[in-house]
Amino acid sequence: MQTHDAKRVEITIEAIVKSRLTDALVDQGVTGFTILPVLGGSGRSGEWSRSGQVSRASGMVQVICIIRPNRLDGLLSAILPVLDRHIGVVSVTDCQVLRAERF
Repeated sequence: MQTHDAKRVEITIEAIVKSRLTDALVDQGVTGFTILPVLGGSGRSGEWSRSGQVSRASGMVQVICIIRPNRLDGLLSAILPVLDRHIGVVSVTDCQVLRAERF
């Protein structure tokens, strides 16, 4: 079975700016993404968890999308302004997809 090169982009960001981030993805032609709640973690400021938060707006989410490699630089440039003033981590990994026409 033939697979095709792609990039998996994972963005962990404050839930309050989720819409700004997904708007930037859509503006870059991303046709699909997945949003997951982040329950907790650890970073430069130490450990944190969603429990004890006053509302879900103050938590974190992870947005995952898969794109063609030639679209990566444009996507990263588009999301950088969203990340500049907020807590966020972006990771990019190589992956393989079966149906390249969907990305």
